[in-house]
Amino acid sequence: MEAISIRTTRGQVEEFKESILWADIVHELLTWKEGFELEMKATVDDAVEHNPSTASVLLHMGDLNGRLKAVDYMLSIPDVFLSLLEVKKDES
Repeated sequence: MEAISIRTTRGQVEEFKESILWADIVHELLTWKEGFELEMKATVDDAVEHNPSTASVLLHMGDLNGRLKAVDYMLSIPDVFLSLLEVKKDES
């Protein structure tokens, strides 16, 4: 596995975090997250109506949980980059 290599500068990441583009991306990702959370909340009602197996419900809940974690990670990417740049600076 290759080590993470950040080619951008701290200033560029900070500028990106303040940009309209990033604000639009955050808005879109938060919309996804809201949809996944609504789907998760509806799982119980859906189970009552359709009587799926326990395994099926658990797999679906795990899938939704994974999607939520993926969105949270995508939202944190600029901060992850800043942390990595800080570590790189400390190592220099």
